[in-house]
Amino acid sequence: MHEESQRERDQRTYAIIGAAMEVHRQLGCGFHEPVYQQALAIEFAQRGIPFQDQVELAVFYKDVRLEATYKPDFICYGCIVVELKALARLSGLEEAQVINYLKVTRHEVGLLLNFGSRSLEYPRFVLSEKSA
Repeated sequence: MHEESQRERDQRTYAIIGAAMEVHRQLGCGFHEPVYQQALAIEFAQRGIPFQDQVELAVFYKDVRLEATYKPDFICYGCIVVELKALARLSGLEEAQVINYLKVTRHEVGLLLNFGSRSLEYPRFVLSEKSA
């Protein structure tokens, strides 16, 4: 069962990455992040990839809800956090952002899609209970 759910998760991340590749192929690099976000929402809809965009997430500290919130760019299939960037080069800050989104949502899988370079970058992150 675990192997089957892993395969399904991989198929979903491949579908998301494929949609992002099409957006990058059509637009190239050089636009600001909101352009890619709007285009990717269109591509997700055309491909039947379920998504929510800019979902406001509560952050808690010692069981107290903070006023600060997080808003990942997309949550796809109800369980995969997708964060977009349009940077010449990714750094540890963007990776930490995705990991924090995973901690807040308690989802296991996150994708960081960077449209800012000649080739789409798409590191995948997995946060299990053991690594949290």
